[in-house]
Amino acid sequence: MCISTEVLLEYEEILRKKASPLAADLFLRVIVRSRNVIRKDPYYRLRVINKDMDDNKFTDCAFACQADYIVTDDNHFQDAANSWFPTFNVISLDDFAKMMEHLYQKQP
Repeated sequence: MCISTEVLLEYEEILRKKASPLAADLFLRVIVRSRNVIRKDPYYRLRVINKDMDDNKFTDCAFACQADYIVTDDNHFQDAANSWFPTFNVISLDDFAKMMEHLYQKQP
């Protein structure tokens, strides 16, 4: 999982609206301290999403971290999926869950 400061702030904003401040704080601490999280703040703005410019923080982060996938059900990310440069693999939450399930079934 890749995160940037901007992405963390977005998560915090959404979590504080939908859950208690304590739950939001605990969740963010788990993300920041997880071993499988790469934290990288991009130094550039790609601007590949035009329909909701605020979503570009996620594509910028994905590009900076060289992420394999952007996992989202947000239709605005079709702009990123159709970008000729940089290219992004945008998959749905369901497809990502199926991929992870298949991956873990193969392990002994």
